[in-house]
Amino acid sequence: MPTSEHTSKQFDADLEDIRSRVLQMGGLVEMQLMAAIEGLSTGGEEIISRVIDSERRVNDYEKEIDDACVHVVARRQPAASDLRLIMSVSKIVTDLERIGDEAEKIARMARSIYGRGALAIPRSIDVRQTGNKAALMLRRVLDAMARLDADEAGKVIAEGTLIDAAFRAIMRQLITYMMEDPRTITTALDIVWIAKAIERVGDHSENIAEQVIYIVNGTDVRHTATGLPEGNP
Repeated sequence: MPTSEHTSKQFDADLEDIRSRVLQMGGLVEMQLMAAIEGLSTGGEEIISRVIDSERRVNDYEKEIDDACVHVVARRQPAASDLRLIMSVSKIVTDLERIGDEAEKIARMARSIYGRGALAIPRSIDVRQTGNKAALMLRRVLDAMARLDADEAGKVIAEGTLIDAAFRAIMRQLITYMMEDPRTITTALDIVWIAKAIERVGDHSENIAEQVIYIVNGTDVRHTATGLPEGNP
C-alpha cells in the first residue's frame, strides 16, 4: 500500500474515532440529564448519586477528545474541511461538558430539596416537562450530528425558543407562589435555579446545533435570528 494511501486511511480512522467518542460522551450526558430530571421527580438518592458520580466520566471524555483533536492537527495537517470538523468538535465537547455540569447541579438541588423534607415542590410538573423537552433537544442534536443533518440541526435551534418561554413562565409562577406563601421561598428559589439550569441545557444544545451546521455547510450561523445562514428565508 502506498504511504500516502496508508496515511489517508489512518487519518480517516482518527477522525472517525474522535466522532465516535463525541457521540459516546453525548450519550452519557443525555443519560445524566434524564437521570437528574428523574431524581428531581422522585428524590431517589441512588439515582441522584449516580448523576453526580457521572460528572468525572464526562470530564474525562472532554480531556481525551481534546487531546485527540490536538494530536490529529499536529500529526496530520488536515485540510480546511477536516480542520473545520476538528474545531467544531472541540466546541461541541465543551458544550456537552457544561450540560453535564447543569445535570449535576439539578441533582444536587434535588438532594437539597428532599433533604429538607419538602413535601410539595412548586411547579414540579412544569419543570419536569421543560426538562424533558431539553433532554429531547439534546437527543435530537446528537442524532443530527451522527447523521450530519444540518436541516435537523436548524430545527433544534428554532425550538430553543420554547425552552426559553417555558423558563419565563415558570419564573412568573414561582414569584407569585413565593409572594403568596413566604414559607416556600427556600424551595422555590431552588426550583428557580433548576429551571435556569434546564434553560442553559437548551442553550448548549443550540450551540451544538450551530456547530453541526458549520461542519456540514461551512456556514457560521451563530448570532443569527433563525439559525440559518444570512440571506436565507
